[in-house]
Amino acid sequence: MQKNRIELAGYLAAKPELRYLPSGTKVANARMGESYRYRDQEGQAQTHTNWHSLSFYDDLADVALTYEQGENLFVEGTLQQRKFTPKDGSTRTVWEVVVRSCHLIESARTDRPTANRAASAPDPVPAATTDNQGGPHPDANWPV
Repeated sequence: MQKNRIELAGYLAAKPELRYLPSGTKVANARMGESYRYRDQEGQAQTHTNWHSLSFYDDLADVALTYEQGENLFVEGTLQQRKFTPKDGSTRTVWEVVVRSCHLIESARTDRPTANRAASAPDPVPAATTDNQGGPHPDANWPV
């Protein structure tokens, strides 16, 4: 059995940004921080923040654009590793959460309604496919 599921609750570092894949698919990207407190060996209170990259696809991208910096969100999705080559020619690996469902826990502004700002992805992200020659399909790395 295999399972890839992650649930996070945290605060948006900035308003999500919208972009389009070459295939025309909408994707909104955001960063979320979630913190916890602990005591170090000397008994001093410490705080640690984990930062997560979030990717919202298609209709979820529209929902993500309604969120603002500092809002408290709950997201559920899958963890995805992606490799890419930036302009400097090096190879980089990033981990991101492909969001399947999300909802607002608390608005950063008290004058904003929280209703209708939750959503779930209607279909799972398609599995990698092959072309007619048995090689990887051009969209095999979707979502990117």
